[in-house]
Amino acid sequence: MQKVTCETFSLQKKIAILAVFLFSVKVVAYLITHSTAILADVMETTVNVAAAFIGLAAIYISLQPADASHPFGHGKVELVSAMVEGAMITIAGVIMIVESLDAILHPHDITDLGIGIVLIIAAGVANFIVGRMAIRKGERSMSPALVASGKHLVSDTYVAIGVVGGLCAVLAMSELGYDAYWLDAGIALVFSLVIVVTGIRVVKESIDDIMDKSDFDLLQQITDTLNEHRDEHWIDIYGMRLMKHGSRIYADFRVVLPKDMTVDDVAREERELQEAITCRMGDVEISMTPVPCDDGVCWECGTECTGRHEGFLGLREWTVESVTSETSTFLQWGREPKPIVPERSPPPETGVCA
Repeated sequence: MQKVTCETFSLQKKIAILAVFLFSVKVVAYLITHSTAILADVMETTVNVAAAFIGLAAIYISLQPADASHPFGHGKVELVSAMVEGAMITIAGVIMIVESLDAILHPHDITDLGIGIVLIIAAGVANFIVGRMAIRKGERSMSPALVASGKHLVSDTYVAIGVVGGLCAVLAMSELGYDAYWLDAGIALVFSLVIVVTGIRVVKESIDDIMDKSDFDLLQQITDTLNEHRDEHWIDIYGMRLMKHGSRIYADFRVVLPKDMTVDDVAREERELQEAITCRMGDVEISMTPVPCDDGVCWECGTECTGRHEGFLGLREWTVESVTSETSTFLQWGREPKPIVPERSPPPETGVCA
């Protein structure tokens, strides 16, 4: 995981360097053309530059190990970084709405559109390629700051597409003798609204993560892993809660185990659960609360123990709803067996991924 986080930091450095370079390219394009639409793109890229360096600082801080003051590590700083970036995107969009309205009311001539269009196309292609790379890498390494940077670059590409399309229309209509310079400001206004919506969305997602909103996709991954590596001693799992700190995930839940297990047995089961989840998902730390079974669930427990009262009939497939339930669902289901869990891989041996 340390290698993954270092690669994340390295990619964010490249994004910061790219942001500075593309900002320079777009400033040149604006100075050549005096296009309000290109000015909107310049404003967006200005935010890109600031956000890239904020994200770089956030990822660097998040890489620092846990200490006495921050026992869960420093990963939450990435969420703060993403929220600040979203706020900056929103502010840039609002400023550009004002500029666009002013340009509509007070239109001005545009010059050398051809050169400006070429420069914006080149910058947009670079933004899209690097942005998609950042999103994929950020999702794999669970880095909110890198995902936010990637989304910002991709949204900048969409703005560039609209700007280029509109400017091409302005150029074509001008060649035909029509006065279409008002369209330049109109395009800028539309994409300024897009920028505002993007910024608000980034802020909302960051706040959700700070408040530990349930991540259904992540819960589904963990549930699938538990079903795949299910041990015969794991009668039921419920009460699961997740907390994300940057790229690190903390999960706590209750596990119903045979009541004749010793403390050593319980510790072994916790290690097996930790290994099963870590092998599939990486840096996930679990906290397991063992719960002894009762006499009414022998029919869905595959272990042999001295307290068995009836024969084993089958296991139930765990779902996100069942593992996040506050109470064990096997007590709610009654004695009618549900569909049997398909054949699964045996639990991984200690230290070895299945």
